[in-house]
Amino acid sequence: MRIGIVILPDQRWAEASRRWRLADEWGFDHAWTYDHLGWRDLIDGPWFDAVPTLTAAATVTSRIRLGTYVATPNFRHPVRFAREATALDDISGGRLILGLGAGGTGFDSAVLGDPEMTPRARVDRFSEFLQLFDTILRHPATTWSGEWYSAIDARSIPGPVQQPRPPFVVAANGPRAMRLAAHHGDGWVTTGPQADTAGQWWEAVAGIRDRFEAACEAAGRQPESMDRYLNLDTSPIFSMSSVEAFTDAVGRAAELGFTDVITHWPRKSSWYEGDEKVLEAVAAELPRLRGVFG
Repeated sequence: MRIGIVILPDQRWAEASRRWRLADEWGFDHAWTYDHLGWRDLIDGPWFDAVPTLTAAATVTSRIRLGTYVATPNFRHPVRFAREATALDDISGGRLILGLGAGGTGFDSAVLGDPEMTPRARVDRFSEFLQLFDTILRHPATTWSGEWYSAIDARSIPGPVQQPRPPFVVAANGPRAMRLAAHHGDGWVTTGPQADTAGQWWEAVAGIRDRFEAACEAAGRQPESMDRYLNLDTSPIFSMSSVEAFTDAVGRAAELGFTDVITHWPRKSSWYEGDEKVLEAVAAELPRLRGVFG
């Protein structure tokens, strides 16, 4: 079991750099930041872009893998994003993970003034995004003419440090997105559903797991060949509410066959409200948890 943490990009770097260094020192396996132009009711507060944040994080860490959670076509174009990803992979010494998703409604999709898209259209766009993004990262020059994107001799030199490209961890809960994850992903990440109780949430996560495994088998892939990430914090119980809550969540995820879990750095208020002392106590438990859950 690998254990990761999301550090929201809501602090100036003078404060945020401490968090990224500690995540590395404490032994988390991967650290992520949200790739949004603004997120929910935090749009009126501080918010910083994911790419420069991860670039800065790469310079103050040495071993932890760094990821976008998750980059979407809402405001990312495959040509430009491939350049950014190549630079990030180089600066981090090959530690980049590309969390990718179809994108939803809300601030990211509205702020640029584009009309709201249907769920089907968003997944259609995401399918082409994945194909073009993958092609650019794998080849020195790419020309493309599609329904959603065009590229003329888009270059990718010298290419990523990780060959043939950094791993794609594709976010998916619905059936069409799961098929894309099974086809294009090196890993799959799910937030699980909204639920009133923790019991209902874990039951629904098991159902989502089953549907993803079926999508893998339909695509001719063994589910065990892919990394499977679970975001613990759409559960009604915040995973960092206590050491016991975190330990229980990791154990349940392991029982369901997830290879990785993702928690969130506690904030003083609002989303993911909690105490950093709990996080520090959880960090001290990481070696034991890996020993127990593999």
